[in-house]
Amino acid sequence: MTQGRQVEIVEVGPRDGYQGIDPFIPTQTKIWLLERLVAAGLNRIEVGSFVSEKALPQMRDTHEVLAVCVRWPSLKPQVLVPNEKWGRSAVAAGAKQLVFVLSVSESHNRNNVRRTPAESVEEYGRLLQAIPSDTKIRLDLATSFDCPFEGRVPQEKALSLLDRLVELKSDAEICLCDTTGRADPAHVESLFTAAKKRFPNVQAWALHAHDTYGLGLANVNVAYRAGVRVFDASFAGLGGCPFAPGATGNVATEDLVWMFERMGVSTGIDIEALLPVAQEGAKIPGGLSGGRVRDALTSRPDACAAARQT
Repeated sequence: MTQGRQVEIVEVGPRDGYQGIDPFIPTQTKIWLLERLVAAGLNRIEVGSFVSEKALPQMRDTHEVLAVCVRWPSLKPQVLVPNEKWGRSAVAAGAKQLVFVLSVSESHNRNNVRRTPAESVEEYGRLLQAIPSDTKIRLDLATSFDCPFEGRVPQEKALSLLDRLVELKSDAEICLCDTTGRADPAHVESLFTAAKKRFPNVQAWALHAHDTYGLGLANVNVAYRAGVRVFDASFAGLGGCPFAPGATGNVATEDLVWMFERMGVSTGIDIEALLPVAQEGAKIPGGLSGGRVRDALTSRPDACAAARQT
C-alpha cells in the first residue's frame, strides 16, 4: 500500500445491524460474532446502544456485551446514546467512547428521540458537562442528506446545526449520516466540502452510508476523495433504521474492504477472515442482509482467489 493511503472502517453491525431485528439474538451469539469480527481485524466496533428497552428491545443486553470487550486489548468499543440520561448510564457501565445521535430534520428527531434538534443540542451540552473529560465523543448527524418524512435536507440546515454543535466540542469526530440511503455522490461531495471549509478545526470526519438505492459505495468513494477517512459499515450489510421507514441496510463491511483494498487503500482488515462471519451474519433470523462481495467471493472461490491479490 502507498504510505498514508489508509482508512478506518467502523463496524456498526452489532448496533445498527441488529437493532431492527425482532427475534432477540442471544447475547452469547452476539459475543461470538464480535470475537470473530475482532479476529478479522475490525478494531473499532459499535457494540450496541444505551436506549429504552421498550423502544429497542434488541439492545437490552448492550451492557453485557460492553463488559466482555476487555477480552480483546485491540478493540475500541463504542456505544450509541440519544440523550444525557443514557450517556450517563453508558459511562457508568464502563463506556469510554460515546456516539451521540441527533437528527438534522425535526420530524425525524421527534420520531427518534422525542425532541427537537435544538433540544438535542442542549442534551449534548449537558452530557459533555456530566461525563469524564477523557471520554471520546462522536456526533452522528442523522438525516444529514435526506429525511424519510421531509425529503431532501437542505445543505445549510445541516451546516447550521453543526454551528451549534462544533462550538460545544470542536475535537469531537463528526459523522454525517445518510439515514435513508437516498444520498447521491454530488450531495455527499458538496456537503463534506462545505463542512470541512466551514469547520477547519474539526479533525475527524466520518460517513455513515446506507445502500438502499445501490449508491452506498459510490457515496463512500466520493467522500474518500473529499478527504474523509472514517467510514461506517455493517458485516453482511445488515441494518436499516427502525425510525426511517423503508431504509434498508448499511454498506456491507466486506464490500468496503474489497473496494478500498482494490484501490490500494489499506483497511487493516483480513477479508478472508471476514467473509465467514459475514456469511453467519446473513443467516441471523429476521435480519435483512445486503452487499455483493460476500456472494461473489464465496460462489467460486477458485476463480476469485487470484483476484483478491491483484
